[in-house]
Amino acid sequence: MTAPVAVRPRAWVPVALTMFAIGWGANQFVSLLVAYRRDEGLSTVDVSALVGVYALGLIPALLVLGPVSDARGRGPVLRVAAVVSVLATAVLLLDHLWALYAGRLLAGLASGAAFAAGSAWVRELSGPAWDPTTVPGTGAKRAATALSAGFGLGPLVAGLVAQWAPHPLTVAYLPHLVLALAVLVPLWRAPETVPRADTAVPLRRALRVSSVREPRFRRLVSPVAPWVFTAATVSLAVLPGLLVGAGGAAAEYAVAVNAVVAGLTLGTGVLVQPLARRLAAHDTRPAARAGTAAVAAGLLVAVGYALSPTPWLLLPTALLLGAGYGCCLVAGLLETQRVAAPHELAGLTGVFYALTYLGFAAPLVLAALTAVAPYPALLGALAALAVLTLAWTTLDRRTG
Repeated sequence: MTAPVAVRPRAWVPVALTMFAIGWGANQFVSLLVAYRRDEGLSTVDVSALVGVYALGLIPALLVLGPVSDARGRGPVLRVAAVVSVLATAVLLLDHLWALYAGRLLAGLASGAAFAAGSAWVRELSGPAWDPTTVPGTGAKRAATALSAGFGLGPLVAGLVAQWAPHPLTVAYLPHLVLALAVLVPLWRAPETVPRADTAVPLRRALRVSSVREPRFRRLVSPVAPWVFTAATVSLAVLPGLLVGAGGAAAEYAVAVNAVVAGLTLGTGVLVQPLARRLAAHDTRPAARAGTAAVAAGLLVAVGYALSPTPWLLLPTALLLGAGYGCCLVAGLLETQRVAAPHELAGLTGVFYALTYLGFAAPLVLAALTAVAPYPALLGALAALAVLTLAWTTLDRRTG
């Protein structure tokens, strides 16, 4: 890494704020799903597909642009991502079905470009070359917290605005536009951390991330990573919709309920991260086990909620799934940063995030499978898979 001209312990802040803003833009849509179903007449499959199309843009961007940032620099990748995030929200404001798909796809591309490069950039700017007082793991903590805070506040604010503001499916997006534009100037001043000599690395070689063959990545990170956003999207995109289908007085405030569930789920994901980091201080397996156990417990409570949708049951479900989301995210990100070769940090981080975002397909898969089984049975099957993952992380000794 190129040594800075002077110590700059806060050089990571503009990068983290940009990740926060892009995370806000990525997730603001999910708390509006109930409003789109209620006010625009979109079906369950439509809204689930709109959740999934985000991952369609995100995963290829993660896998390609993470290694590109390793080879060509963090700044160009994250700056373009910040601009695309603004564009994505502007397209969503058009409020046509094609625009919703296009906006969600653009949000996915922005997120994929940002999260691998941004996480690596924050980690590097949190290192001793820039801040001699930093301790190991600080960079992963800062990146995960910025991302999770954006994920949580985005849908909370957007959903509460949509519940009570006029023109809800327009006004709800305005806070993100203001935030995303505000971070652009400081981001452009953030210092680059990839040495200039590395810009000569051929992209074909940069795209080969050999660290994926590390045993702990394959056997520990890979099984746990999909539960990060499986837990989050089931809580955000599946369970509040069941409340609408059940009718009753609670359905009138379903958009606000959706927003509160999003805030609880993702806010809990932020709050548990210090505990997860302590569990993962010497070995990430305890944090991974705690995360998958919380996911399994949350899904079992969700089975009871699906049998009889009542708002009070959403509280423990959101808390448990949020805790699982946060622990699995920290465990996976820390292990990824520990096993990655220095020149493959963003590339392997991109692979990790791509695996986490497989969970965004969960609402669409569950909606499609309702043709053969009801939601309680499907959620029970998902809980059984979480239990199997927990057993794997507990019994597999080859990651020691």
